[in-house]
Parts: sequence; C-alpha cells; structure tokens
Amino acid sequence: MSDTRISEETPAADTDQWKVGKGAYVSLVAVILLFSGAFLKVDGMAWLGAFDFTTLGGSFGTMKDPASNTFLGAGGVSAKAGFMFALSLVPTVMLALGMLEIFTHYGAIRAAHKLLTPLLKPILGIPGHTGLALITDLQSTDAGAALSKELFDNKQITQKDVVIMGAWQYSGAGLINNYFSIGSAMFASLTIPVIIPLLVMFVMKFVGAVFVRFVLNTVYKRDFENE
Repeated sequence: MSDTRISEETPAADTDQWKVGKGAYVSLVAVILLFSGAFLKVDGMAWLGAFDFTTLGGSFGTMKDPASNTFLGAGGVSAKAGFMFALSLVPTVMLALGMLEIFTHYGAIRAAHKLLTPLLKPILGIPGHTGLALITDLQSTDAGAALSKELFDNKQITQKDVVIMGAWQYSGAGLINNYFSIGSAMFASLTIPVIIPLLVMFVMKFVGAVFVRFVLNTVYKRDFENE
C-alpha cells in the first residue's frame, strides 16, 4: 500500500495512483461479497458458502474427550490460556490479510476510495479507502483491526480516523458472523423478518460512529489540531 496520505488536495503526481479501471471495480465487488456475509447462508444455494470468508476460515476440530472442547482445552487460565486463544485467531487473520493484499493488487482499494468517499466522508469524516477495513469487520473483527492498523502505519489515515473507525467496528463487532451464529437462537421468537434486526444494528454502527466523530470535533478538538 502507498505511504501517501489521501487528502482533499492531492498532488497531480499522486492522483494517478488512484485512477480506477474496470478491474478495480471487479476486485472491489469480489472483496465486498467475500467479507460481507452475502454468501454465508443462501437458501437453496448452499454452494455459495464456498465464496464466503467465514466458510473459508473453517473451524477447529474437537477433542474426543471431552468432545465439546477445541484444541484450546477447558479450564485454562492466565498467560498460557491467553496465548492459546491468540493463536486461534492467527489462521483467519492471515487468510483475510492475504486475500486483501490480492484484491488490493487488482485495485480494490482504489475503487473503494472512489466509490465510498462520497458516503463515508460526509457521514463519518473518513476517506473511502477505509471501507474495506469496515467491510472486513462485518465478519472478522481481528482482520478488520489488522487492516485498520496497516492503513494507519502506512499514514493513509490519521489517529482521528482510527478512533472513528474503531467506534464503527466495535459497535456490533463481527456483526454478520455473530448475528447468524449466536443470534440464530432467537430467530424462532422473532415476529419480524430476520433481516430487520440486522439492518437496525448496521445503522446503529453509523449512529455510534457519528456520535464519536461529534465528540472528537467538539470536546477533544484540540487533541487533533496538529493532524
């Protein structure tokens, strides 16, 4: 990724880097479909799950005794238990970052910047190329956080952007994955379509991020004057 910070007054020499071709849009659509959960559970078309990030991430096998335990075991505490839990996050994060690098090579970041800036800039005040980190967070909070860190380390976003992105990401973190895996226990009790609560939670992610942006622009305005 480029070390250039995208701003409203981008030099002409750097603007060429963000030119978008047809391949970039195809790459962007592919990465959105992969990480958005659109293919996670499609009635009558289960094969589409093969193109979903959660499906590709897979799951760990279980121990035979007790059968309900993964390789993490049961009853672990302190540093060793924490290390094993962290180790369990490595496969999906590595997979997500690797696939995002491929899509970035084909222009997904450029396409996201062009398409999402008109949406994200007025609402959240962040550039469009942060969109992939937000989309990734819908299924993998760890991959979304790692991608956000990469953008910050490459000076493509400011510290203020990171705070706003964090507010969006960790309000209903891993929304798609958690909703269909944990929230599915409540589906039978719903008197409204299953998609409605999901949409409400998605909208509230923006509400929370907008509130944080307002606080940063008022109460903590001086903290970001030099950015």
